Amino acid sequence: MSRKYVFSLVLALVVSALSLPAGAAKKEKRSVVRLETSAGNIRIALSDLTPIHRDNFLTLVEQGYYDGILFHRVIEDFMIQTGDPDSRNAPKDSLLGNGGPGYTLPAEIVFPELFHVRGSVAAAREGDDVNPEFRSSGSQFYIVWGQRQRPADLKKAKSYLEERGIELDRFMISDYQMYGGTPHLDGTYTVFGEVIEGLDVVEAIQKCPTDANDRPLEGVVILRAKVERVSKTAYSTKR
Repeated sequence: MSRKYVFSLVLALVVSALSLPAGAAKKEKRSVVRLETSAGNIRIALSDLTPIHRDNFLTLVEQGYYDGILFHRVIEDFMIQTGDPDSRNAPKDSLLGNGGPGYTLPAEIVFPELFHVRGSVAAAREGDDVNPEFRSSGSQFYIVWGQRQRPADLKKAKSYLEERGIELDRFMISDYQMYGGTPHLDGTYTVFGEVIEGLDVVEAIQKCPTDANDRPLEGVVILRAKVERVSKTAYSTKR
């Protein structure tokens, strides 16, 4: 093999590596869960910065907890929510959103590293008035959609967040303008993952016609949730 060929091969590999999306190597190492839904598949990578939420989610998925559960709350241009076990085979007139595994999780708000850009996965929770510690539901979570933020939208969000001592940096602002999201939720809800495949499915679900309680008129079901990959640090809190 000539030196010229070896040099060309090495150069090609370097260029290829540099052309990978930012964070691609990181994604390869994180735990990944696949949600097989009646609307299509959604793959979620879980953050190692939120080990309690990551390990809890992996455990529930491995137990089959999410199989057969509905996306019970869907708001167009905002988010889609699931994880209520009471939604499994629930009659259409039943009020959903209060079910869970019988426990809550301590907040793991890692800001600014994890924020509510489109595709982020975050834990649902009870309101501030009854939950000042921002503790998360043990099972319910939402996937962010959110509109692309205009300057006026961001100005309003920034003003609201600054009252809580939360500040958006220029990179977040750029992401919110380019991709969309829900910045007003930053710093008060635990973001613990992101969609790495199937954002088109999320888009389709958030457009579903809904009733007065934001429940889709035609049920969107998680047929099966499956753990595809477990990171090296997963379950470290149990060791």
